[in-house]
Amino acid sequence: MPVPFFDVTPTGPATGTLYARLRDWFRAHPLAFDATIAAGTLVCMIAASFTDPHGSPEGPTFGDRAPDAGSVLIMVIGAAALVLRRRRPFAVLCFTVTICFVELVDDVRPAPIAMSAVVALYTVASRTDRPTTWRVGLVTMALLTAAAMIFGPTNWYAQENLGVFAWTGMAAAAGDAVRSRRAFVDAIRERAERAERTREEEAGRRVAEERLRIARDLHDVVAHHIALVNVQAGVAAHVMDKRPDQAKEALAHVREASRSALDELRATVGLLRQSGDPEAPTEPAPGLAVLDGLLDSFRKAGLPVALARADGDGALPATVDLAAYRIVQEALTNVRKHAGPDAEAEVSVVRVGRTVEITVLDNGAPQAGAPALTPGGHGLLGMRERVSALGGTLTAAPRYGGGFRVQAILPVTTRTGEDA
Repeated sequence: MPVPFFDVTPTGPATGTLYARLRDWFRAHPLAFDATIAAGTLVCMIAASFTDPHGSPEGPTFGDRAPDAGSVLIMVIGAAALVLRRRRPFAVLCFTVTICFVELVDDVRPAPIAMSAVVALYTVASRTDRPTTWRVGLVTMALLTAAAMIFGPTNWYAQENLGVFAWTGMAAAAGDAVRSRRAFVDAIRERAERAERTREEEAGRRVAEERLRIARDLHDVVAHHIALVNVQAGVAAHVMDKRPDQAKEALAHVREASRSALDELRATVGLLRQSGDPEAPTEPAPGLAVLDGLLDSFRKAGLPVALARADGDGALPATVDLAAYRIVQEALTNVRKHAGPDAEAEVSVVRVGRTVEITVLDNGAPQAGAPALTPGGHGLLGMRERVSALGGTLTAAPRYGGGFRVQAILPVTTRTGEDA
């Protein structure tokens, strides 16, 4: 991961988008980022070589001096080495320090090649541990500062020599700070991921324990009372002709045992319900057989609904039948809530080979101020879960020209092997 020398804070949406794109692109192309850093360093070195810090009594001057061809070449070589700074950080540091040392010793007016050594030292510090950083940093600072003081064209106490010492020290400190921050962020991320895994494992363990407890309770209730019903039913069948009074007594025990079993089952299943859930219905689960009644309820509520059916005479599996009914019910509910007062709906149920297709169309437009119907809504999410559980597919999207379309394709043979 490339680490810039400074942090740029975007000042607006457009700037933020450009910054994010550049950051992501550089992360995907680290060699291009290193080449950009090398080019920027080369520009800085060449610009500094035209600057004379003692050009006039008023201060530094620019353009009064110019680097020779050898200095430009050595600056290009030092900058080019930075392209490999993350692949071979120690080798690049040794190379840049060496050419910097040679430039200070041989040239009367050395070029500011030390900038490449500063960048290389920063890279080493940001990618190694702290003891290595300080050992390498101290050696680099001592070597370059001593070379500048001994072989430089200025006095040993000149500010240029102090600048070499300061820049190399800051490079080591900045690299160490970046490495520490990166390690801190990685530790926090790892701790959060570990805590999330622990929470999921704990939740899974509790769910498994609760399932085991409920299964044990249901087994005890069903096994005990069904055994009593079986025994009493056998007694009633045996004495029905000869001793009707005893048979009636046995049947009374059967009724009492079955009632107790139902009460205990209701109490056990009631533990799974949340507060506010409706009571369990006593009628059979609905299906496409009562689809006309469902559509009539929507028509009475003011929603015109047309029905087209071509699902044949064969009965669907119970799970598929219930899922088809619920999909039509939820889709029409969404039409009633979101499509406006003048909307009309069409429902088609078609059986094609081993699948049944349920399609609900409407021509309405969303009401002003009403929440938009998006694929992330709870109703559509519930339909998707039902269809996915059966191995089918669901598409829900706006229609061209207005309205909404929901289509579910359900296999007639479910994943559990239940067939029509």
